[in-house]
Amino acid sequence: MKKFMNEPAAMAAESLAGFAAAHRDAILLGAAGRFVRRRVLTPGKVAIISGGGAGHEPLHVGFVGPGMLDAACPGHMFTSPTPNQIVDAIKDVDQGAGVLLIVKNYDGDVMNFEMAAELAAENGHSIRVVLVADDVSIPKVSGVGRRGLAGTLVVEKIVGAAAEAGWTLDALAELGGRVVAATKTMGVALKGTTLPSASRESNVLGETDMEIGVGIHGEPGGARVSIRPAASIVTQLCERIGAELDPSAGNRMLLFVNGLGGTPLSELYLTYGLACDYWTASGFAVERSLVGSFVTSLDMHGLSITVAILDPQLEQFWDSPVHTTALRW
Repeated sequence: MKKFMNEPAAMAAESLAGFAAAHRDAILLGAAGRFVRRRVLTPGKVAIISGGGAGHEPLHVGFVGPGMLDAACPGHMFTSPTPNQIVDAIKDVDQGAGVLLIVKNYDGDVMNFEMAAELAAENGHSIRVVLVADDVSIPKVSGVGRRGLAGTLVVEKIVGAAAEAGWTLDALAELGGRVVAATKTMGVALKGTTLPSASRESNVLGETDMEIGVGIHGEPGGARVSIRPAASIVTQLCERIGAELDPSAGNRMLLFVNGLGGTPLSELYLTYGLACDYWTASGFAVERSLVGSFVTSLDMHGLSITVAILDPQLEQFWDSPVHTTALRW
């Protein structure tokens, strides 16, 4: 596969160095080039750190800045960051109020962030963890943990805003759990993703195939079916999400259509329009919207639909100012 790169093994590190250079007015490259952090930290504020494998940009590095993360730890392509990376970031950004780790529910991420939390706690840092598991394609009764998908952005934005407002570590951890519970995602792909070290895409799909329920690492979905018109696809995704929503939570929602790296904006906006019509007809008020490629899987031609039910407090924190390289208002 043709890519703009030198050696595949060095691509993640070289990309991170370029990212830090391009945004040096706001971002610093951390110890040994293993994480990025805000250039200016806020004394006394709880620090928010997230991370995961490279290849999902702008997640997580693009969300470092006022209103969201204090630091992000990327691993190699689709590979979890090491515990030492995470510990180094904790040491660098802890301003005395503790550190909240936002972790996507993948085995490697969970194991390494938990190990880092234990090591940091032994060194006197106060640590809490929020686990994001918004993927409704995996049944609750399957015994397999639900993956963290595009809903991770929603958690980072809302919790980051509360941290900016001075919330305590324990209060932020509780808020993060509330946002995770309110947020549901379902994905679909028309073409798999291609790692820098691979000569072919993962999870190869035929010319008339699509995969329903994909993850963000090229994992197979719950079903491979023949491609259908967009209206039918959107209805299937939204029906699955709707079956997971708590009817007592309210009807005001954030609707987020996320591209997985190789999907044109025209297709994302078409999908958003169909999804907005679906939820409006179902009695929901689409109060907030986000459309774009924010949580990607390298070059995958796919997308996901995320719904977050908003209470007044969550809506307030979603609206709060944010100033990162990838998200700002």
